[in-house]
Amino acid sequence: MLNFVSSLFGTPSTRFLKEMQPYLPKIAALEAEMQAKTDEQLAAVTAELRAQLDQGAKLDSLIPQAFAAVREGAKRALGLRAFDVQILGGLSLHFGKIAEMKTGEGKTLVATFAAYLNALSGKGVHVVTVNDYLAKRDAAWMGQVFTQLGMTTAAIYHGQSPDERKEAYAADVTYATNNELGFDYLRDHMVLSPQQLVQRPLHYAIVDEVDSILIDEARTPLIISGPSDDKTDLYIAINDLIPSLKHGEDYELDEKQRSAHLTEEGTDKAEAFLRAKSLLNEDDNLYDVHNISLVHHVNQALRAHTLFHKDAEYIVKDGEVVLIDEFTGRMMAGRRLSDGLHQAIEAKEGVDIKQENQTLASITFQNYFRLYEKLSGMTGTAATEAEEFENIYRLPVMVIPTNNPVQRKDFADIIYPSRKGKMKAIVKDIQESQQKGQPVLVGTTTIERSEELSAALTAAGIKHNVLNARYHEQEAGIISQAGRKGAVTIATNMAGRGTDIKLGGNIDLLLAEAKDEADAERIRAAYKKEHEEVMAAGGLKVLGTERHESRRIDNQLRGRSGRQGDVGASVFYLSMQDDLIKRFVPNIEGLLARLNVPEDDAVQMGIVSKSIENAQNKIEALNFDLRKNILKYDEVLNDQRKVVYDQRTTILFSEDLNETILDFRAEILDSLLQKAFPQGALPEQWQPDVLTEGLSRIFNLTLPVEQWLKDADVGAESIAEHCHKAVEESWKQRTEPFQPHVLNSIEKSVLLQTLDRLWRQHLQALDMLRKGIGLRGYAQKDPLNEYARESYMLFEDLLAATKQETVSILSRVQLVEDAPEPQGLTAQPTEMSGPSEQGPITQDVPASQQAGGITPQAFGVASWDDLNPLDGRIPRNAPCPCGSGERFKACHGSVARIKSVSRAA
Repeated sequence: MLNFVSSLFGTPSTRFLKEMQPYLPKIAALEAEMQAKTDEQLAAVTAELRAQLDQGAKLDSLIPQAFAAVREGAKRALGLRAFDVQILGGLSLHFGKIAEMKTGEGKTLVATFAAYLNALSGKGVHVVTVNDYLAKRDAAWMGQVFTQLGMTTAAIYHGQSPDERKEAYAADVTYATNNELGFDYLRDHMVLSPQQLVQRPLHYAIVDEVDSILIDEARTPLIISGPSDDKTDLYIAINDLIPSLKHGEDYELDEKQRSAHLTEEGTDKAEAFLRAKSLLNEDDNLYDVHNISLVHHVNQALRAHTLFHKDAEYIVKDGEVVLIDEFTGRMMAGRRLSDGLHQAIEAKEGVDIKQENQTLASITFQNYFRLYEKLSGMTGTAATEAEEFENIYRLPVMVIPTNNPVQRKDFADIIYPSRKGKMKAIVKDIQESQQKGQPVLVGTTTIERSEELSAALTAAGIKHNVLNARYHEQEAGIISQAGRKGAVTIATNMAGRGTDIKLGGNIDLLLAEAKDEADAERIRAAYKKEHEEVMAAGGLKVLGTERHESRRIDNQLRGRSGRQGDVGASVFYLSMQDDLIKRFVPNIEGLLARLNVPEDDAVQMGIVSKSIENAQNKIEALNFDLRKNILKYDEVLNDQRKVVYDQRTTILFSEDLNETILDFRAEILDSLLQKAFPQGALPEQWQPDVLTEGLSRIFNLTLPVEQWLKDADVGAESIAEHCHKAVEESWKQRTEPFQPHVLNSIEKSVLLQTLDRLWRQHLQALDMLRKGIGLRGYAQKDPLNEYARESYMLFEDLLAATKQETVSILSRVQLVEDAPEPQGLTAQPTEMSGPSEQGPITQDVPASQQAGGITPQAFGVASWDDLNPLDGRIPRNAPCPCGSGERFKACHGSVARIKSVSRAA
């Protein structure tokens, strides 16, 4: 029925492309005019278009001129003339859609069209890539086009200083990874001075490999964190328990749900073990309320041993446990699993155990990218997730036709009863392909499988290259030559993103080895001959050794072959012992055993192929539900985050906070009066001690409230007048010695730091609430509604506490003799004992502000000698951050330095 409707009315993609067709002749008509311009005249087109925008022209009206200019700029800078299908891709991006374009169709160039047009406004454009290598490569490569057109380009990557980042964000077009953008956004909402902001308001983002970033990465939030308590001994002790437990007897495992839990027998063993280690009292039960932390650590250790396997989910490199991205196969350096799971894996592998972290700031990619005024994306595989893109991001998927018809042949899956039989067939197929000169790209799901296949090929005498997370540094070199005659490349999923395999090899890399022009000519002739031989042999053959949980990853692997109309082939070899089949087609091995199928014989069974397809659909639906569920909970936090961050930005740029602080004081005092003298209450029900205590604690005032009440004619209203007058007089006396701009600086610093500290505590409270809220379902209550209700109450407490603590601190402020004026010495953002950036999970930076742990730049100064001696973030008795070993008050916070700075001020 759906196909009939599509054929009658056309798909959304065909209808959109039909609407865009009129732009193509308009752009083509301007080509000759652009070609006739000199380089200076072409660069001047940008200024002309910006002038038109300033005069009120609509951005869409500039499309023909802008796109024609980019086409000419790319032709001059790179020698590439954009095809019409690439222009259509650029139009899709400009109109806020996802352009699905096959591998090799030039998506990197396509992004320049929409980026250039939207950068004309001067608000900046972010092009988002999946790793730092691609951000640097694309910024340098496509930067030539933007430079030709008079625009600036920059890249954001790990390790840059705040000043370098600020400069990069000021460029017209900035290339960066999703992680770097997200962390900079969070860090910008932790600073105490507007000068420390690095990002501009989020205007327009083009997300490359949009399915990888907005789908695969969406489930894991970006978190900036700081260290919490050290529990190293506990992890080591509990790790010794797990090997003594037996599967099925002491614990049960659910691989589908990725969970493990103890049985009653296992609980008895665990209790005996913990008592022997003095971790559990003799008369205690493991599930007593005060032992809940022990239960958590036992469960995490059990998961670490049973669900996380070395060389599959992680590798051990240089004494550290490094996670592997299940979708790309790349190492995720610096990322850490949360809730003590990473520490449990470290204990299992016998490496140094790092401290757990506490959340300082967090946001999901789903909510971060929806902050942009306009969003678009591109990928080779988006159609299977079109519903999710539309529902969550309001991004329709437009399938852009290829410039040349796809000639790749996709063969049916070949299925074997056992992994051993499958491996033999794979080796034989590779051998036959290599003998006829056909290059082969073999895709595996894990490092372990890639190395197992490598050993089999080595035993068979087949020369090959291995590309997995262990050798990611050589990725570009290995993958660029994977299309050479007879080349065999084994790769995990990392081969599927951001790489281009050209038949006959990469001519640019080959020419880089030329000694002179004659040698270069010889290389060109050899390349042309090899290219023709590879085409004659059938082009690149993609051979999959297992199906991935996601159809997109399988399609991405297939898409490495048949680029730009080249010939090619793809086939998947499967076995009944593959993880996917074992998990979702559990009875198939028994059926084959009854049929007595030899392990070396391939079988064609419709039930298996259908079951795999159903399994992939089920997993994709399950993951979609998980992402939707995370989004629902994060929406609650996101609403609160917006309020806090908006208020924070207002405070940061405010030049006078007097009115705000005045409102705080009045609101707090009215609240105290209401508690002490409730409306309609009898005098004997009044609680004057509540008012006396509140005035002392918050306003630093001692007033004779009890004495006032003894006067016959004094009532609640009279008391209120006395209190308001006393509070204002006290505030006036305390702030009189300060210059207005100095007072504003103090108020701003106190308010921001108080808000930040309480916001961190609020995030921790919400984390705890989220972990246990699911249990409300047993009481027939909706956990999401309960979470929203309770988090709102916590948020109201946060706002009230912020006002109270700010007023309390300011009520105790005093001018110290010979102290410098705070102007120009506004406190810089503290890293709160060295926050770590946790990517989906966690990403560490130095854990403490000890010698060598931080640099002067962390305090916004060029050297330690420029450090403010009154910097409130450094306790007077703490070690000086310069690393001298002296206390701060005896080093860079000494009285002599305070007087020196005071005189200078």
